[in-house]
Amino acid sequence: MKRKTLLSTLATALFATVGLASAASTVTIASINNPDMIELQKLSKQFETANPDIKLRWVVLEEGVLRQRVTTDIATNSGQFDLMTIGAYEAPIWAKRGWLSPLDMPASYDLDDVIKAVRDGLSYEGKLYAVPFYAESSMTYYRKDLFDAKGLKMPAQPTWNDVAGFAEKLTDKAKGTYGICLRGRAGWGENMALVTTMANTNGGRWFDEKWKPTLDTPEWKKAVTQYVDLLNKYGPPGASANGFNENLVLFGGGKCAMWVDATVAAGMLYDGKESKVADKVAFAPAPIASTPKGAHWLWMWSLAIPKSSKSQDAAKKFAAWATSKEYIQLVAKDKGWASAPSGTRKSTYASPEYQKAAPFASFVLNSIETANPTDPTLQKVPYIGVQFATIPEFQSIGTVVGQTIAGALTGKTTIDAALKTAQAQAERAMKQGGYLK
Repeated sequence: MKRKTLLSTLATALFATVGLASAASTVTIASINNPDMIELQKLSKQFETANPDIKLRWVVLEEGVLRQRVTTDIATNSGQFDLMTIGAYEAPIWAKRGWLSPLDMPASYDLDDVIKAVRDGLSYEGKLYAVPFYAESSMTYYRKDLFDAKGLKMPAQPTWNDVAGFAEKLTDKAKGTYGICLRGRAGWGENMALVTTMANTNGGRWFDEKWKPTLDTPEWKKAVTQYVDLLNKYGPPGASANGFNENLVLFGGGKCAMWVDATVAAGMLYDGKESKVADKVAFAPAPIASTPKGAHWLWMWSLAIPKSSKSQDAAKKFAAWATSKEYIQLVAKDKGWASAPSGTRKSTYASPEYQKAAPFASFVLNSIETANPTDPTLQKVPYIGVQFATIPEFQSIGTVVGQTIAGALTGKTTIDAALKTAQAQAERAMKQGGYLK
């Protein structure tokens, strides 16, 4: 009896120890709700099988909510997340503030295989602070069947005036086909990602060399006027609620003749299992206006480990797995090469299988490599970033400005009033931040 009691006690202690070890190795991941990350969540069960001492806990959020949650968590050092999905905006700012753990990846990771522009965007003072799950620029998608039916030809380099003319001819609201889909949802990484590139290519910029906001300039007015006109005349109903995911569904469902957005959508639109227009879609560079400067953006959705994480080693192990060559191969096996995470590794673009499955491969790589965050605008600027400015104040400024632009889109205010309000709000924030007197 005593022997049984002793064995029972030992067993209980053993299970308790295992339970504690498991809890200590739980990695809580804050993730965006886009298709690539949903695929990662699905395939991550293979990681857990291979690493039974690590348990993954997913918190999947819409883009705007994700940005708010991870920013609040890391700024307050609350430690809710062990791994955060962040981008080229957050990585250098948070690294400078000491909020992120540097990522010294093992030799097997082959960091040199990661595209230099992407690596640089996630580094601070020569150290890597996030690893890229996928990277993107922006491009124009269009329906070649609809263009052919109207006798239209997309130029090798379209302008926004070209796009407006095509949108007018291709809109057929009776048939539920809209000339163009664009991001309308308010947010610095939502509508303002697109609108900023439109302002850039019209010769505009967020701030002058002395950090004075320039939102009330003719360049911004021209860009915002064209943006509002395009969506109000030729866009789908309720465009102000549409972000990347909503427009992906609309275009993939045959509702849009054109769509200007992230290059990452190419793999999804060319996937016949998910897209109704897989055999009808074609692509061109992002439109330009008076200058090609800053017409296409550069972004990376990446995985970073906050200093507050209690599971640093386990989080690093998963981040390395999720952004590895092997993971890309895993996606290719599961969904096909066209759906493989794009924009991160040179080896992906060197793969004959990827080149065959993804006719857009070399085009996307060129877009990523030619986007220039250090020289993004026609006039000189004191900041780094194409569709954002890498300063801590930009997140709140961009979000507020995005709300005013959305107000102009829905008719709640005029474009002039929206830009005047945006300028005042931005100036106030820059004075509070000590940039202006």
